[in-house]
Amino acid sequence: MIAYTMDGNLYLNITNRCTNRCCFCVRNYAPGVAGYNLWLKKEPAVEEIIGEIGDPSLYREVVFCGYGEPLIRLDAVKEVSKWLKDKEAWVRVNTNGLANLYHNRNILPELCGIVDAVSISLNAENARKYYKICRPQFGPESYNHLLEFINESKKYIPKVKVTVVDIPQIDVEKCRRIAETMGVDFEVREYGGSRKDLEQCGC
Repeated sequence: MIAYTMDGNLYLNITNRCTNRCCFCVRNYAPGVAGYNLWLKKEPAVEEIIGEIGDPSLYREVVFCGYGEPLIRLDAVKEVSKWLKDKEAWVRVNTNGLANLYHNRNILPELCGIVDAVSISLNAENARKYYKICRPQFGPESYNHLLEFINESKKYIPKVKVTVVDIPQIDVEKCRRIAETMGVDFEVREYGGSRKDLEQCGC
């Protein structure tokens, strides 16, 4: 499934690759969301993604969000976003905030003018807990780079939000205060798995 709809939005699932292995990830306990199977047999080309979108005016937002980290495929996100903005669509990217580490450069200026909103997964109130819960491939320093990404996003993206998953291991209120201090929006996402799923994952 490349494109799927929920709550009036169109979501684009363009990769299953991710730089994190979060213990709460839906991939650990389900093949998809809302009845959609999001495991890709192959990564879709830009033309395939655009072909699956149809008329973007039918949706409140078009969101890059699937079973992987969309900014791993930065060039595809940029090309599709440019096409969407030509159609006057509102474009959002959901990301773990580690794209600058992955690409070894600041990629945010490249999204300026073609991405309207970014939702960044914070998911911990400190670096130690982030490393334990999200298990980033870049090591314990990932959290500091994540915070830098959030701050840098405000320079280039009109609407910036950070999110956390509502699991016992995360201090939601401390995360909320981090968002307030950074001057960005905040959202708590519901965890769809069970406590047993978390334990089996080592969280």
